[in-house]
Amino acid sequence: MLSYRHAFHAGNHADVLKHLTMSLVFEALGKKDKPYCYIDTHSGGVYYDLNSDEARKTGEAIEGILQVYNHPLLPKSYRSAIARCNDDGRLTRYPGSPAIAQSFQREQDCLHLMELHNTEIELLKQRTGRWHHTSIHHRDGFEGLPALLPPNPRRGLVLVDPSYEIKSDYSKTAQAVEKAYKRWSTGIFAVWYPILIADKSRFMLDQFEQSGIRKILTIEMQRKAEPDETFGMIGSGMLLINPPYQLDQHLDTILPELAKALLGDTAVATVRWLVGE
Repeated sequence: MLSYRHAFHAGNHADVLKHLTMSLVFEALGKKDKPYCYIDTHSGGVYYDLNSDEARKTGEAIEGILQVYNHPLLPKSYRSAIARCNDDGRLTRYPGSPAIAQSFQREQDCLHLMELHNTEIELLKQRTGRWHHTSIHHRDGFEGLPALLPPNPRRGLVLVDPSYEIKSDYSKTAQAVEKAYKRWSTGIFAVWYPILIADKSRFMLDQFEQSGIRKILTIEMQRKAEPDETFGMIGSGMLLINPPYQLDQHLDTILPELAKALLGDTAVATVRWLVGE
């Protein structure tokens, strides 16, 4: 149940979509002096070595971040967040979501990072030991999220990013976010999800659409499956509740070209309101 290790997939096309979207959200939050809070339900190991055996085994970063790192449409703030964890100017380490969040963190902002995997939680503790205003929680993110809400300060972003190794993660994600939203309806919620050949994300999106929550934006990149492909991930998506003003327009401008750079000529990007105001 806890076999997933992100080291095999760090910096892939899904990470690019997730982290460039997060970077634009943090940019928006940082425009006001008021503090904000970031909550991560499935934090992982903070940093990932792109020269590790795990990363080399899959090579996913080569077709991911290494493909678009110098692309003119990649948000500069996202590129800067990556550069911060690569001291020599070479892209050999990739930041996980906690490190992306920490790169935007100001003195007044706080981070709450949850992780259940025993190996990952130890890495999380080691690598965040000197971060300010950061709390580490060794617990299941689905049950832990409502316990942290509403946060103080009352502005901020929640990222829900499970592995989806277990089919029930789709419904658990929707249920956890619905419950959390009731406790903090003004927060920004971001949910990452895979798009598979045998796709199950549509059922989760249906749950969100029928939840009664308003202002739900979906952002997706995917390619066509090859004729001989019967399983695997062909894209990914981000669902955002209460996204920042004009985020949809910004993403609609940059994602179509980035999608083709990451996933090939058959790739398409869609930015649409699942539920409007």
